[in-house]
Amino acid sequence: MNLSSDNTLKRITYIIFALISYMIYLFAMTVFILRLLDATQFLKVIAIEFQIELVWSIYLDIALIAMFGIPHSVMARAGFKKYFSRIIPLPIERSFYVLISSITLIALSCLWQPINFEIWNIKTNFWMYVIHFIFLIGILLAVVSTFLIDHFELFGLKQAWNYLIKTEPHAAEFVTPSLYKLVRHPMMLGIILVLWSTPVMNIGHLILSSGLTLYIIIGTFFEERDLVHIFGEKYLQYKRAVPILLPFIKLKQNIKSEKEI
Repeated sequence: MNLSSDNTLKRITYIIFALISYMIYLFAMTVFILRLLDATQFLKVIAIEFQIELVWSIYLDIALIAMFGIPHSVMARAGFKKYFSRIIPLPIERSFYVLISSITLIALSCLWQPINFEIWNIKTNFWMYVIHFIFLIGILLAVVSTFLIDHFELFGLKQAWNYLIKTEPHAAEFVTPSLYKLVRHPMMLGIILVLWSTPVMNIGHLILSSGLTLYIIIGTFFEERDLVHIFGEKYLQYKRAVPILLPFIKLKQNIKSEKEI
């Protein structure tokens, strides 16, 4: 590998940072799934439950959702990225975003205060199997969606690797592989399925699912605006043809006004 001596350490440091960020992301997702499954036997080692009143538990849980959702959404915007690139080098910009998102997700999962007032509790074996099947479909949909575009670029590994081997980053291309022909955001659809497919829905889980679903809807709206700015008419045509989250259900959209934003 032909690396100049003055940049070798920096290049290696960047790829190590990207790998560490990715590993922390995998850990964050594991802990979050355990939280959704209410796997207390695994979470009790790292989770913290405070002896506080119900109303304060609700406030804390909502604050944790905001702590995760606000920076996660703001850091993804083009304007913030332009400013942020002055501080964080471009090859690890995405990895830094992944790191911050992962840390806040771990904090959310570990500090979440369970509120065990049941809304529904499905005990019939058939429907429990159905719900668990939907949960697994959601995970599969979310994971596969990342690989259909570029999993390693999405999580910052490709950028650091390209910098290591001195490969120029390619321009963003607009592609719609398989699942992206059914819905524009299959990964978000998968996450929503995971959030809501639980046989036992209590107040705590309802706050978590509702808060993160609201975040997904808001974040998707801003992401769509960014994609229109990047790809222009190509993305507008895509919006006309493909529903945003629910297959075969297209909401009425004011495409013209979006193009003029």
